[in-house]
Amino acid sequence: MSAADRRAHWRDLVERRLPGAARPGWPVRLDHCFARILLDHACGGAWRDHVRPPAHATMPLAQLELAIALGEAVLAGRADLALLNRRSLAWRGKIALAPVPAALRDGDLTLRRWRSEDAAPFAALNADPAVMAHFPRTRTATESEAEAGLLDRRFVADGFGPWALERAGRFVGFAGAMRILRPLPFPGGDRPGSTVELAWRLARDSWGLGLATRAARLARADLAGRCGIRDVVAFTAAGNGRSRAVMERLGMRMAGTFPHPAVPEGPLRDHVLYRLDCADREEAA
Repeated sequence: MSAADRRAHWRDLVERRLPGAARPGWPVRLDHCFARILLDHACGGAWRDHVRPPAHATMPLAQLELAIALGEAVLAGRADLALLNRRSLAWRGKIALAPVPAALRDGDLTLRRWRSEDAAPFAALNADPAVMAHFPRTRTATESEAEAGLLDRRFVADGFGPWALERAGRFVGFAGAMRILRPLPFPGGDRPGSTVELAWRLARDSWGLGLATRAARLARADLAGRCGIRDVVAFTAAGNGRSRAVMERLGMRMAGTFPHPAVPEGPLRDHVLYRLDCADREEAA
């Protein structure tokens, strides 16, 4: 399907199909409200801060595809429109969530919100071929800055997110949790927003010290205790032995494999899925 066809598909989705399917219990019924919610999620924040209107014409097609996929999930009853609406309104300052702690600490480790001074070390981390060996490619400084913004805005939408990780006062990466909003082909992943992922990424000189495991445990404890979310998943390219070892040290259990739709065909596309549910957590404690 051509780019023009996909953009026409988007307009039909938000202008006709979603309003026509509106049912009791949905928080919105009008086309511009559906567009707001889906575009905000494609941008990870209020869409007008990132895309020049009209969005259907100016948004990069890959980004618009995320909005389309989420809208189709809403239509199919696989995504909670009320949750998506709350996240959109939180980004826009229309509602406020409970306060987020300034930091979480474990000895010399600190998990905290992102700062502007994290930009340079995060860009260096994302430009390191060893760190990004299990991603399709390294990232530019501009891409890293955008990613840091996306990660931090998750705290605004959900009250939790991937924390910037400091060791002895130095930024060394991130660790934390985030809702999966891109439909993924595994049980729960096909219901955007319903499944929470644990994730981490550390600078190479911080490998081998147990920091990822400690940071993930600290973030997971906050997620369960403060946010009441105890069931989580984690996934990585099948060949990423380091991350798989962290998942196993956290008490997570392998739950299958899946082809990641955002990864091009090749050796990195096959991913392994790990889960930690309430029973697993109690057993691992």
